[in-house]
Amino acid sequence: MSPEVITRGSVRSAADLNDQIRALWRRAGGSLSAQERAEYELLVVEWAAAIRGDMIEAA
Repeated sequence: MSPEVITRGSVRSAADLNDQIRALWRRAGGSLSAQERAEYELLVVEWAAAIRGDMIEAA
């Protein structure tokens, strides 16, 4: 699934996504497995899209 498909349908806030990213790192103990790395990358892409959306709204 491409990151664009995920970010367009996202309703999660940047703060919520940031919390999920931090929780993932805590659970992983600072070293991500391949599966955790994939989850992290998707969360970061979605977080970046949420930040862009917040910036556009603010303008």
